Amino acid sequence: MNDNLHKLRCFGCGDLISGSDARPDFRCAKCGDLFEVEYVGWSQRGGHDRPNPGALKWLWRERRSSFDALDQSGVWRFRELLPILDSFGDAVTLREGNTPLYPLARVAIALGMDRLYAKHQGMNPTGSFKDTGMTAALSVAHERGFEWVACASTGNTSAAMAAYAARAGLRSLVLIPEGKIAWGKLSQAMDYGAVTCQLKTDFDGCVRVLTEIVREAPIYLLNSVNPYRLEGQKTPAFEIAEAFDWNVPDHLIVPGGNLANSSALGKGFHELHELGLVAHVPHISVIQAEGANPLVRSLATSQGATMEPVEAHTRATAIRIGNPASWRKAARVIKQTGGWCLDVTETEIAIAKAELGAEGLGCEPASAVTLAGLKKLRADGRVAAGETVVLLLTGHTLKDADYTIDFHRGTLLSEKELAGHEAEVNSLRRNAVAVDATPAAVLAALKGSVG
Repeated sequence: MNDNLHKLRCFGCGDLISGSDARPDFRCAKCGDLFEVEYVGWSQRGGHDRPNPGALKWLWRERRSSFDALDQSGVWRFRELLPILDSFGDAVTLREGNTPLYPLARVAIALGMDRLYAKHQGMNPTGSFKDTGMTAALSVAHERGFEWVACASTGNTSAAMAAYAARAGLRSLVLIPEGKIAWGKLSQAMDYGAVTCQLKTDFDGCVRVLTEIVREAPIYLLNSVNPYRLEGQKTPAFEIAEAFDWNVPDHLIVPGGNLANSSALGKGFHELHELGLVAHVPHISVIQAEGANPLVRSLATSQGATMEPVEAHTRATAIRIGNPASWRKAARVIKQTGGWCLDVTETEIAIAKAELGAEGLGCEPASAVTLAGLKKLRADGRVAAGETVVLLLTGHTLKDADYTIDFHRGTLLSEKELAGHEAEVNSLRRNAVAVDATPAAVLAALKGSVG
């Protein structure tokens, strides 16, 4: 691990340590807060090794035509901005990143906007944004000689960790809350060979158990408290800027679960700005589910100074987290960039997910909070018609197929949740219909669907 080029700085007290000196739970020994990776040679910290912006842009573009595995990775393609390994030959990659940026034409028209896009991180190898962070953090574990890695998960983290561990020849341990994970995600961890334990608790309880385990056994923790996860997860910021020819959108809207992703993306855009690669940083807004909204409550009651955990309840399992580890980092990013944090209901999530599906861009329920939140921001006038907006979609639609099927069958939402939204929901539902095996019956069904 390249301690000469980077250090870990405590987010709370500012203590600076070498990466190899971090405790197994990645908490500061002085104050208990989380760390961030800091590159000591860059000029914004007084060093002299600032990369040349023009040369970097040219190099990163050229790598896109390379057949080298690292160059084909949307994380390691930008490796000059994440020198966390002694040798990049130790990097474990599944060609993650380089995910598409899709225009959302229909939704933009409906919202009276000119430029609306979706950055679909669900197009990563295991189907979620977690791959970008996992390639970075697991590569550190691999280089440091760990044989076991572990995570607590609501699903996507476990899938990504198990896949990358298998690729590297490492063993993996997954702790999940019993009955509170989408089966599509659980099946991935099993298929990739993880030792999977369902605990009779919630996600936060799984985190507590795992924290005790890594303190006692030589197992490398790969939850988002690991600062190297965020180094990989910052790279979609680079891809977004590159896609806009090194301009940046006015707004980036991100789902809020454990809150590391918004923190990572804010760090990525900030580094691009400090290094002279972009002229400014976008407003970064975080959207949570109404039943799992501790950051919304924190900002409303104390401007992000304190946070009270909540008992999380939402069908959007990827963000069903009541005590997010990175809440301080996320609150800072929102305030620094002039963004917002708000919550949306289960009905608003379901409608937004179906609207994205109607664009041909399926996503897991947690991703759809971004569109649901944008609708509120547009209604409040906080996002203008002429501004450019990017929604971050974090997971593939097949991550939670049962949710989608239940919506279209009409069994997802309760009568109370549907009240006042019946027409809107019914216009989006596309349930499979049973008909006789005759052309006439099929044509009749076809006519009925457009009549």
